[in-house]
Amino acid sequence: MASGPGRAFAGTFDLQHNLVRQLDHDSEPVPVEGPGDRFIAGLLNEADFAQTRGEIELARDGLKTFDHLSYLQGHLTPVFFGSALRNFGVRDVIDALKTFAPPPQGLQAVSRAVDAREEKMTGFVFKIQANMDPNHRDRIAFLRICSGKLTRGMKAKLVRTGKNISLNAPQFFFAQDRQLAEEAYAGDVVGIPNHGTLRIGDTLTEGEDLIFRGVPSFAPEILRRVKTSDAMKAKKLREALGQMAEEGVVQLFLPNDGSGAIAGVVGALQLDVLAERLGAEYGLSVSFETSRFEFARWIGAKNPAEQDRFIQAHPASMARDLDGAPVFMAASAFDLKYEQDRWPEIVFTDIKDYQKSNS
Repeated sequence: MASGPGRAFAGTFDLQHNLVRQLDHDSEPVPVEGPGDRFIAGLLNEADFAQTRGEIELARDGLKTFDHLSYLQGHLTPVFFGSALRNFGVRDVIDALKTFAPPPQGLQAVSRAVDAREEKMTGFVFKIQANMDPNHRDRIAFLRICSGKLTRGMKAKLVRTGKNISLNAPQFFFAQDRQLAEEAYAGDVVGIPNHGTLRIGDTLTEGEDLIFRGVPSFAPEILRRVKTSDAMKAKKLREALGQMAEEGVVQLFLPNDGSGAIAGVVGALQLDVLAERLGAEYGLSVSFETSRFEFARWIGAKNPAEQDRFIQAHPASMARDLDGAPVFMAASAFDLKYEQDRWPEIVFTDIKDYQKSNS
């Protein structure tokens, strides 16, 4: 808890251990007997001391006592005050993580459970970020190490394709700074530079065919065609939309009839983000046009022949997503329900698993 408001701020008070850490003093915290200790009184004027003492006593009486089990179960969260810019209170957070945070946990794959203590490296991509360095048009896949040890320069199997890739420049990120990761262990997150090889949900292993349970992709609520006023930049727009879709900024649907790509988003704010990034990172000025479609649903069937028959029967309403999965585009809720009733063997779904689609 902070001791003193505004300009009178003098440090923090540890409610659990009765410790005071002084502002601008990178030293060990001072043990005190309680909120009325003379040491605290010496840091504040009389009015601020009385107010701070009352607030500490109120917090102690009103807040729940820290319970480690509740913390591990996600019911309770300790709160720390500090400033990374002034290097104040940072050590308290690090010490608490060391003391209370659980070790890396295992993860369930489709075929088996993977223990974090296993020797062989496994990991999955949970995020893609393009243009983190605009000067180099870089593309970073963020990999969560699930077991074993990742070593710079090692080869890992990309399960989706069955091919090996070299991890020559894995990176750790610290705010705006980055450094090469010579080694990384279970629980670490590393950035893997690549040029479109890795996608969200991809699994990397030392040879085993593992697929971790997926990150869901939800059907968009808004469908729009993306247009650029310069016809000469149509190809560049398609490439940029593909990269944005790989990041998860939007979903991209490519109609089977060859018409323009359709971008799908969950909320209108995503369209603003898309337009801003296309302008800032790719120099593309775009506009959005209403699509005749209102719903997008991934389709599947136990009988592949029945799925092919459905696709052939709807040439103007079928599209493929970024992974090539078939998507039925419906003009209205009535049309969607009508087709569902006509084709009982076809499964229409509004949620797709990244890993399942990539496997």
